[in-house]
Amino acid sequence: MIDVKLQSVLSRVYDSDVPARSDLEYLLALEEPSKVAHLFAFADAVRKEHVGDGILLRGIIEFSNHCRNTCLYCGLNRDNSHLERYRLSRWQILQRVEKLVRCGIKTVVLQSGEEDALDPYWFEQLIEEITSKFDIAVTLSVGQKSCREYELWKRAGANRYLLKIETIDPELYASLHPGMSFDNHLRCTFDLQAIGYQTGSGNIVGLRGQTIATLAEDILFFRERDFDMISVGPFIPNRNTALGGRPLGDLGLTLRCMAVTRIVTKNTHIPSNTAIASLAGRDGTIAALQAGANVVMPNFTPEAYRNLYEIYPGKKYITPEESISQIEKIASELTRYLDYNRGDSLKCKKEQATATAEN
Repeated sequence: MIDVKLQSVLSRVYDSDVPARSDLEYLLALEEPSKVAHLFAFADAVRKEHVGDGILLRGIIEFSNHCRNTCLYCGLNRDNSHLERYRLSRWQILQRVEKLVRCGIKTVVLQSGEEDALDPYWFEQLIEEITSKFDIAVTLSVGQKSCREYELWKRAGANRYLLKIETIDPELYASLHPGMSFDNHLRCTFDLQAIGYQTGSGNIVGLRGQTIATLAEDILFFRERDFDMISVGPFIPNRNTALGGRPLGDLGLTLRCMAVTRIVTKNTHIPSNTAIASLAGRDGTIAALQAGANVVMPNFTPEAYRNLYEIYPGKKYITPEESISQIEKIASELTRYLDYNRGDSLKCKKEQATATAEN
């Protein structure tokens, strides 16, 4: 039996350009299994309508675990003396990109800690080499940088940039990111969008001091900025961080946050990310794909270094080929399919179609 209030709230949120925060809080707080199942089914239907049944593949290469920051939840923080640090060479990165391409994947995600030692011109040359050799999209995730650096890398051929804000609450942000500026993070986000990157953000569910209200504000921010990609993941404590004694983020709340994000943002690309897979394995990936996700990211970091990129513990190593095979089976079970296209922003396509029609 359909709950009339729940259906009314879902319809209101879906139809509204700026949903009421109270409606988002109501959906995020759902706990009764039948109501949660209805929320997920609604989000899955929105996913099907706006992004289709394809599951996009992005190959991630974590090329350095050096970081200048001291984020309280992240194992890469500079004060973690227990972590062995590494940087991949240009040759090592290109070798993994070549492997990614052989697997049929058409997007590489170059991710690292946020470090001052990243030479912007070395990185520019790397991007140029990748885009000249391979017909793939390049996503960067290397943190807060200058507008000049963002422009340099965009001209070199980078297409997308992921810069997760983790929380839109300024006070909560400050408490979790000592020495970092909330305003500078926003400046970076605005710069990236103005330059023309397909831009991604996201949050962590289960942070100290977070509430249902702050999660609702995160989702409203995602809608306001109209991001091309959004990553919603659970908090997983790392024993070598200040929040190492905190409890795990709630997977159910994480999935509800993902589902509501899908309903509000409609055609944004949303991954079933590695944190969900680390927390709940194959079942977590399936649950995320049934709650609005449409992207999975096989890890192409060399095996010798993968366990050193320890933002959180518990990552299970499987080869990229095994990962793709597993996703293929999951897609079949869900009557969906692996989409080997580049998976560019659907928002860009919509804008281009509108511009073409106007001309």
